[in-house]
Amino acid sequence: MNKKNNRITVKDVARKAGVSTAAAGRALGGYGYVSEELREKIMRAAEELGYVANQVARAMITGKSQTIGVVGADISNPFFAEALRGISDIARRHEFGVLITSSDEDVPREQEAVRILLEKQVDGLIVSPADINNCRHLDQAIAQGIPVVLLDRKLPTLAADAVLIDNVHASREATRYLLSCGHRRIAIITELSSDYDTQLALEPEKFATINADRLNSSGARLLGYLLAHHEAGVAVEKTLIRRTGKYCAQRAFEETLAVLDDAAPTAVFAVDNVMTQGAWRAVRERGIAVPQKLSFFAFDELDWLTLTTPRISTVAQPIHHMGVHAAELLFRRIRETDLPVSWQTYQVEMKLRESVATIAAKVKG
Repeated sequence: MNKKNNRITVKDVARKAGVSTAAAGRALGGYGYVSEELREKIMRAAEELGYVANQVARAMITGKSQTIGVVGADISNPFFAEALRGISDIARRHEFGVLITSSDEDVPREQEAVRILLEKQVDGLIVSPADINNCRHLDQAIAQGIPVVLLDRKLPTLAADAVLIDNVHASREATRYLLSCGHRRIAIITELSSDYDTQLALEPEKFATINADRLNSSGARLLGYLLAHHEAGVAVEKTLIRRTGKYCAQRAFEETLAVLDDAAPTAVFAVDNVMTQGAWRAVRERGIAVPQKLSFFAFDELDWLTLTTPRISTVAQPIHHMGVHAAELLFRRIRETDLPVSWQTYQVEMKLRESVATIAAKVKG
């Protein structure tokens, strides 16, 4: 037997406030004109009754759902958790809800997530594309008038605002530091799930022909690694480039074990926090002393990096600020749809700690 629906309606609020249903609807829905005196009376009645707005009904009237959608590449990743905090802070300030989903770095899942969010009538999207070479679904959303902001990625051919770091520069600086400490056998642990990124790993000597704008984050960081070696006049051995093929700490663990056993690196550079988790576990599994026998450099600042012995050097991104700015760009775009596209590139900070040792003469520059 169905239970009686006791949900408080606009009619109930109107009756208690002694006004018309239309006036109550305008005041509660935030559209149309209602005098301030009448609005206060209606809102007081709504509060006393415990009225909860029907967002679906309001969206049908106003064309706005008061929600934004966020598609993270992997919402279990600490990067996206911290970015989401920044996004949520700004959404709350604007009295918007946030619908969150994860693509797990998979394009079909991302396409499905975007479709579902659009069916939910979100007013805008913040997306970290799984593959910047496969974003037709985002192009279609923009063509439908849905504001889109890219987080941690950019795509010059897409009319979307973007918030990111210069991944090539950040990785180049980290690699330069390792080279300056005398390291010549630097293993890099990276994802490289896209075909274009993989091409760079298979033929690193052709790095000069690579279009950096087509690289995902992990590919861009590999390019920075290769550029630093080229500038220092140091050849890169292909066996030092380890590709996990997907965003997975276990695969990073396995690839790091393999490179430690087969290629005798003097340093390991893990290009994001998930790769770092797997790579560091592998180093501990082998019982290798850091930095006495092996230096270690990470990407992304995580709390546990300062709790290990030794503390781990890393490239730190201003992740919370990136989330805040992505949300601010989205709300600006929701208000003003004809603004020019904006790309905000944040600076990174090198956190140099005790996990890197100097082993030979320094490289100039």
